[in-house]
Amino acid sequence: MEMADRWNAYVNEDFIMEPLGTGRLHGFSFAVKDVFGLTGWTNTAGNPDWHRTHGPSTGNASSIDLLLRQGATLHGITHTDELMFSLNGENHHYGTPVNPRAQDRVPGGSSSGSAVAAAAGGVDFAIGTDTGGSVRIPSAYCGLYGMRPTHGAVSMDGVIPLSASFDTVGWMARSSRVLLDVGEALLPPSDVEREDEAFGFRRAIFGKDAWELTDVACRQAMENWLSGLGAPWANAQSRIIAPAGLQTWFQTFRTIQGFEIWQQHGEWITAAQPHFGPGIAERFAWSSTLSRSDFEAQLVNRALVQASMAALLGEDGLLVVPTIPCGAPMKGMNGDVLEDIRMRTMQLSCIAGLSGFPQVTVPAGEVDGVPIAVSFIAGKGLDVPLLRWVHRLTSTLQPTV
Repeated sequence: MEMADRWNAYVNEDFIMEPLGTGRLHGFSFAVKDVFGLTGWTNTAGNPDWHRTHGPSTGNASSIDLLLRQGATLHGITHTDELMFSLNGENHHYGTPVNPRAQDRVPGGSSSGSAVAAAAGGVDFAIGTDTGGSVRIPSAYCGLYGMRPTHGAVSMDGVIPLSASFDTVGWMARSSRVLLDVGEALLPPSDVEREDEAFGFRRAIFGKDAWELTDVACRQAMENWLSGLGAPWANAQSRIIAPAGLQTWFQTFRTIQGFEIWQQHGEWITAAQPHFGPGIAERFAWSSTLSRSDFEAQLVNRALVQASMAALLGEDGLLVVPTIPCGAPMKGMNGDVLEDIRMRTMQLSCIAGLSGFPQVTVPAGEVDGVPIAVSFIAGKGLDVPLLRWVHRLTSTLQPTV
């Protein structure tokens, strides 16, 4: 496999942990985002002041041990955006990992290095965290398959938190087969061992309001890709996901996330006075202004979203949405155009975040040489059936919904 150091993917490419057993991941290598506890390693969390003020981990994150026990070899610790609080992958302190699929574009964040390591072929798969899209977005930008599981399905034990209501351990790979293998290693054994009759999904639902957020050329390309898959979409429904507007859903997500972030990291920020890069400092400053009443009001709205999504999907429905509204932005872009892309991206990614449901992003071709992606969201706890269905979809191009 091609080593990925020339892509600036790694904080430490030479950090290796050998397998602790053998299993479905025998012979696989993986890289890990620099927010996972690793025995003897002091995380940077993308910020030198975090590294300076924290000590080495006394043990591995539980998800890392699961992978090692299934026969995988850890090979390298990868860059992240500062404290996981960005979606672009541009780090003011450590530089920007190079997107192997579009070198003039950002790789996506905050699991930027993990996505680049996997896309460049340095490892078979990579592990990251996804709070607001931090596995799904870099996976989409770098042409990878990516998984955000049901919230709480994979333990966050030993991982630096951002916002507990939304934090998940996610993973990405160049193939749906490897994505499934990793899922079967990380997800609860009872889920993995369950037989899935016809993969369980009989209804496809296209989120009309989500599709309206995409650029015209990207939407047309994604629709053409889906049409090429044949019959499953013949009886698909087109539904408004958020009658109050996805922008309203995003405000609910943003407020809950921001309040929890400041509760988690505000004391350290106040005491350590860390130097943050552009954009990051402003987001933390905004988080510090949120009140508990703001937070509690949005908890009520989140409960309504969760009930609505559960009713929409049940146990046999799949929601089909764009992962991203357009291809990855150019490196160094700023101003209103970048903010517009960010807002539309977050409106798409908050659907799974608020509901807590599993989402898989799938490469869906390119526009002007830049990867685009489509996502499938299933009901709570249906992670393994979803992964198996996506693998079937991409393996045969003749899926059954």
